[in-house]
Amino acid sequence: AYFHISLEMVNWLSIVYLLISIPFGLVSTWVLDSVGLRCAVILSAWLNMMGSIIRMFGILKFLSLGSQSYWYLFIGQCLCALAQPLIIFSPTKLAALWFPDHQRAKANMIASMSNPLGVLIANVLSPALVPEGKHIPLMLGVYAVPAVTACALATVGIHEKVPPTPPSASAITSTSQPFLMSLKMLLRNKPYIILAVCFGGGIGTFTCFSALLEQILCEKGYSNEFAGLNGALFTVCGLLGAFLLSLYVDRTRKFIESTKICFCLSALASIVFAVVSSPLHQAITLAITSSLFGFFGFAIYPIAMELAVECSYPVGEGTSTGLIFVASQIEGVILMILLQAFTVRVSEDPSSTCALDQDGALDWTTPVLVLAGLCSAMACFYVIFFHTDYKRLHAETNSGDLVKAEDTATEDVPELCPVAE
Repeated sequence: AYFHISLEMVNWLSIVYLLISIPFGLVSTWVLDSVGLRCAVILSAWLNMMGSIIRMFGILKFLSLGSQSYWYLFIGQCLCALAQPLIIFSPTKLAALWFPDHQRAKANMIASMSNPLGVLIANVLSPALVPEGKHIPLMLGVYAVPAVTACALATVGIHEKVPPTPPSASAITSTSQPFLMSLKMLLRNKPYIILAVCFGGGIGTFTCFSALLEQILCEKGYSNEFAGLNGALFTVCGLLGAFLLSLYVDRTRKFIESTKICFCLSALASIVFAVVSSPLHQAITLAITSSLFGFFGFAIYPIAMELAVECSYPVGEGTSTGLIFVASQIEGVILMILLQAFTVRVSEDPSSTCALDQDGALDWTTPVLVLAGLCSAMACFYVIFFHTDYKRLHAETNSGDLVKAEDTATEDVPELCPVAE
């Protein structure tokens, strides 16, 4: 209402992240594995800051374009979308270069979950900042502050792209494969392709769920605050799940078993959400279901990223995780368009709390059922067909055994008499 645009135009502010991440995701993988982690993080911080500032141009009177001020918001979103793959791809690279093998899952979890933590803060803060449309300028100004702060921290605080001493044997060969050769190796790797399709679809499902949650719930009579609470529970429980699972996997190395169980449980939670979101007055059940969906779904994320590296080694971490993210963006775009195609216009509904445009609100009952069905199908496919060896762990074990053998051989060699000059 503030920018005088339709709900479809609002949704494009989310879709643009998916669309831009597809071509630029490939560029980001090259930057991470060829140029380095430091450059990727700093470039991401600058793009995100510039996008956040440009989004504010639409609310400044001396820069206003009237009814076209929406395009400032859209261009700013595009720049922030360029920044996203650079930073989203970085956690696995960070964990591989800076942490030993028994800390990698935890390091990946902390870095990966910092992004959903930002989403959580937005879910909680946005309804409080914008009780009415006239407060949107305040929200855009508040959200520019962390972007500027992060840019300053990245620019001033990051001095090296690798530590002086590699923490593991695999860190030494982290970027040993050329970029194009890495892509060919990945496209010929069947376990990796299955992981990319299934886990990429899972990320796409979560992206759609987060972006459309308010629209799904408002038509059933739930307030914007309740939708924000559900989004917060979804993320908080997801952070808890990711933390607990990363501790377990770091100790047991059971990457495959953990991801398969959590994928199935998250699919089950999506089915329950689809069923209970249709009747009215199911607030407590919806909140519990959103929590479980987040708990099991988010838990998969850092572990699956580590698993992608394990099944594709010696391909660089940026490329192996980046290609999965690109796949998730492609699947997310398809899902977003598909789900919107299944919506039904509801002209007048007394229970609806949606901000109506000229054509009325949207009923998301069918799209939510479709989303649950697709999530379940991907979980079944992954459980049945995904099998792989832990190539990186095996390589590190063999390297460690070789070093021990060399040390033993050196100790067994008798000391020779010094040769006279």
